[in-house]
Amino acid sequence: MVTRNKRKLGDVLKEGGLITEQEIVQVLEHKKPRQKLGDALVEQGYITERQLLEVLEIHLKINSVSLYRFPIDSDLMELVPKEFAKENTLLPIEQRENILTVAMNDPLDYYAIDYLELSTGFTVKPVIATKDDIQQAINKYYDVENGYTDEAIEDEDAPAIRVLDQILQTGITLKASDIHIDPAETKLNVRYRVDGMLRTEKTVPKKLQNALIARVKILSQLNITETRLPQDGRIRLMIDTKPVDLRIATLPTVYGEKIVIRILDLTNIFKTLTELDFSEDTLDRYGKVIKKPSGLVLLTGPTGSGKTTTLYGSINELNQEDVNIITVEDPVEYQLEGINQVQVNSTVGLTFAKGLRSILRQDPNIIMVGEIRDRETAEIAIRSALTGHLVFSTLHTNSAIAAIPRLFDMEIEPYLVVSALSAVMAQRLVKKVCPDCKTARPITEMEKKIVASRGLEMDEVYEGVGCDSCRHTGYRGRLAIHELLVVDDNVKKLMMNHSDMSEMKVYLQDNNMRFLLEDGLFKVKQGLTTIDEVLRVATEE
Repeated sequence: MVTRNKRKLGDVLKEGGLITEQEIVQVLEHKKPRQKLGDALVEQGYITERQLLEVLEIHLKINSVSLYRFPIDSDLMELVPKEFAKENTLLPIEQRENILTVAMNDPLDYYAIDYLELSTGFTVKPVIATKDDIQQAINKYYDVENGYTDEAIEDEDAPAIRVLDQILQTGITLKASDIHIDPAETKLNVRYRVDGMLRTEKTVPKKLQNALIARVKILSQLNITETRLPQDGRIRLMIDTKPVDLRIATLPTVYGEKIVIRILDLTNIFKTLTELDFSEDTLDRYGKVIKKPSGLVLLTGPTGSGKTTTLYGSINELNQEDVNIITVEDPVEYQLEGINQVQVNSTVGLTFAKGLRSILRQDPNIIMVGEIRDRETAEIAIRSALTGHLVFSTLHTNSAIAAIPRLFDMEIEPYLVVSALSAVMAQRLVKKVCPDCKTARPITEMEKKIVASRGLEMDEVYEGVGCDSCRHTGYRGRLAIHELLVVDDNVKKLMMNHSDMSEMKVYLQDNNMRFLLEDGLFKVKQGLTTIDEVLRVATEE
């Protein structure tokens, strides 16, 4: 075992000028039990993971590696137990003579280094890699022999169980929202939707198809023998000590059943409104709207624009012991403490409208209707809002203003819509610039015109140049952009007069309503996203 000059991370970071002693004390006070200082600093926003790695690289003279491109020797996995690798975020990647190179997220973890030297008999040479990079490599290289290329799999369930565990763990590590298991003629493709984009991550041998699909169906309590009709189910599992809810949907295709697994991130749904990317003025106005005792609040946007997260965030904000909150949803995505949730079931005739009628007999203060799909549901929701209830729901329209003609098109009496509607909020999700490779560049003439047309000024914009943390995409994570239409007396007059929507838009612009495009550009100015991303989801009307 090598004798080392053992240094503390805090001292290295102070030496690098990234953090002060006082800040370290504050972070230690608020960090989670058993959480490492480096992780706590990144989580609490004092430094980025890239800054952390750069300081360690410079001050400890330890190289950093990109595992994404490194030719890793998978035989080395036998030297280090998988659980130890996961717990300590490390991976053996190369062995030459008596030196074992180990990629570590924390190269100052001397306990782990000493353990590896004692258990393997090699001298450990640590190199630095990002946490995500190591976790993805662990999922990729451990069990790979047993999982995918085992020849003796004809009657065994064990490989299918291992493969499914690995597929799910990779999904959690990648922070994917969905996993697609697509049967092809000679193989199964596994694709992950990360930050809204699908990408193929691995393939599974065709001979594992039946066992794998059966495993998913058993876990989600679906009918194993039914292969000709689509089925829906759900599972709650512990993956890497985290509780995860999974929604399962099967679909018969030419080459067998396709499975889509929606990963419901339980940490995301319990966010407060202040954590939902609202601009300060929008948050202030929306907070006032939902504090009113009655009225209809609509959220609009396409599927996957974060409407559910905002709805639950709003309800969490209002969830007190002295209010009765009831929801009717299809499906109930997240079970919330202290809230009565009803699942729509059309096979037994429990529709949104029927569920909503029953809810009104349960003495509610606040009602959430998952979606207004038809005239009957819309009418009951509006009448509920007029009889002293605060009602939340969603509509599929492209903008906040477009929700008004949509309600009128449902042949509801205009005076009811005008009296009940309190606010409409449209939202979209845009990809965030990766904080680890974010760089400024001068704004182009074309971009300058777009920005100027919305009354903003910028000399430079930020973009990600691509690094290991973001898999060289330049983006990591997503954030929401919003537009909030608050129905005041003038908007009510315009609605009653069936004014043209362009007339309403002019009025709202004159009264400083921030539209999707403006909110997006405002977030571009803050360095959070790019103009390309904003234009992708919010075009000029």
